[in-house]
Amino acid sequence: MKSEKLIEKLTSEISVSGAEYGKDSFIYSEISKYTDTVTIDPMGNIIALKKSEKADAKKFMLAAHMDEIGFLVHYIDEKGRVRVSGIGGINSVSSAYTNVVFENGIKGVLVAEENTKNADLSVKKLYVDIGTKSRKEAEKLVSVGMRCTMVPNFTKLYGGKISSHALDDKVGCALLIEAAQRVENSPYDVYYVFTSQEEVGLRGSATAAFSVAPDYGIAVDVTDTGDVPGCDPMEVMMGKGAAIKIKDSSAICSVKMVEYLKRIATENKIPHQLEILLAGGTDTRSLLMTGRGAVAGAISVPTRYIHSNVETIDMKDYNACLKLLVCALEGNIDA
Repeated sequence: MKSEKLIEKLTSEISVSGAEYGKDSFIYSEISKYTDTVTIDPMGNIIALKKSEKADAKKFMLAAHMDEIGFLVHYIDEKGRVRVSGIGGINSVSSAYTNVVFENGIKGVLVAEENTKNADLSVKKLYVDIGTKSRKEAEKLVSVGMRCTMVPNFTKLYGGKISSHALDDKVGCALLIEAAQRVENSPYDVYYVFTSQEEVGLRGSATAAFSVAPDYGIAVDVTDTGDVPGCDPMEVMMGKGAAIKIKDSSAICSVKMVEYLKRIATENKIPHQLEILLAGGTDTRSLLMTGRGAVAGAISVPTRYIHSNVETIDMKDYNACLKLLVCALEGNIDA
């Protein structure tokens, strides 16, 4: 399956934090093709292991979160309007006046209360109109505790760019699947871990890292760019290659891992750039700090408009991240 089709398929599956994929998911079926064992832990993480042919191989854990931001039904009023609370970092302005779909397939429109100005817009001002006229009618379709998210909207743009909701972090999940397919001979026991509840506090990766106890780790996620009007200054630009993380608000990456990724990127002529993310955390923190900790870092896909309905990436950057990830798993960090 081509990379774009893989990403499109992944973004079509609803996976709001706390209700991620199970054994019936596309991720589970795909990663099972390229690994030796696949398990799902109590937190809902999908943990796939590809054993090395090398005896006493060290453990290398990759983490990409499969959850996405979304909404949770918390109240249905007498007129059948569905009130929701946010799960994850919701941008109320970009969320308002969009089409949403519930986990049972019911669709609606997420709108703001009349006369709400952007400056006053918050999730409390939003509700979902599913077309019902009463609470009794609405409760036949949705219920308190049910999740919804944006209707899948994968779109190809000019010059090899793609746009969609939930590229954060379905692109990371796609990269793990493609890396598992391409890695031919790794000196490590590689754990491809699709984590749960990253968007609400890096929760799944903490339990997964405790279970795996890796020696080395790489989180694969998206990162902001500094190339859109009004943004904060940032070195990372879309189209300039894989971003090798140095720091974000949750973690300072291991110098050893950063230098390793820089070295193999240079040796293999992979376009790359260095990333310092001033706001936002990643599963890198869990890899660094859980249990005994690990030598860990992150590879990031430069992404515009994160946590919106139109997150955008350049497939050239995606391909650079994929090549860097494969080289990292086939190389020797201790060389």
